[in-house]
Amino acid sequence: MKQLKQGHHVDVVCADGFQLVLKQSNGSPKCIKLSSVEKLIQRGWAIHVLTYSDENNNSEIFTMGKYDVQTDTVNYSESNSGYLARPVSDESFPGVIMIHEWWGLNNNIKDMAKKLASHGYVVLAVDLYGGHVATTSEEARQLVTSFDKDNGVQNMDSAISYLDDNYSPESIGSIGWCFGGGQSLNLALNNPSLNATVIYYGSLVTDSDSLSVIHWPVLGIFAELDKGITTNTVHDFENSLNQLGIQNEIIIYPGVDHAFANPSGLNYAPEESQDAWQKTLEFLDSNLK
Repeated sequence: MKQLKQGHHVDVVCADGFQLVLKQSNGSPKCIKLSSVEKLIQRGWAIHVLTYSDENNNSEIFTMGKYDVQTDTVNYSESNSGYLARPVSDESFPGVIMIHEWWGLNNNIKDMAKKLASHGYVVLAVDLYGGHVATTSEEARQLVTSFDKDNGVQNMDSAISYLDDNYSPESIGSIGWCFGGGQSLNLALNNPSLNATVIYYGSLVTDSDSLSVIHWPVLGIFAELDKGITTNTVHDFENSLNQLGIQNEIIIYPGVDHAFANPSGLNYAPEESQDAWQKTLEFLDSNLK
């Protein structure tokens, strides 16, 4: 952020472990410890978190893979369109269904699709909101409230069919964050054609009867401080997968909260986010290639 100081604009950049916020008292920017941001906003000391112009999406902390990427907006059913990112190559690649957060199919998810595609995947980022993208928590809340889970499954099924019909991948996986993490699991419970499932801090189903339909590996990325998806729930999920003999890798990052991989939120943790992404790439490479 640029701040006027003695008639000149200067860049305000915080050191690692600090977050730039706007002070309530005088509207000036201030760097404070990440662990204190949410508390200070609740107390009214700070108004909101400020992001730097070069930190507008999560994908920018990751390097591209070896493939150049081509992107298109595609209609994967009569009523649904999504964002397709694929390597510029005549090779055959695995497919991945990417599912957005509660914000909708925004630029951050599109950039993540491009990054993943550069590592050798045909990635279809689905749109479960029919073109709507939220910019405030209230808008996102309204979109989630009106979301129909059955329609969502049909939507994602259509995306899988689109990849099968147009790219004939030998394997297909799914990945989602937050709302999308829950939908990644929901897809696994309703479509037997998957080969891998990745869940980033999404709502979980823990009963063995429901989970027994999964016959492929599952990667779960979670946060120790998450009050919505608690560590107890995560452990129950992991125990059920283990009892069913479902290969899984469940990771709970200590000291971070829900949506720690979202750079626009209060809980963003870049080191943990990058580590989780590296584990995601390794998991997909092992199970889809």
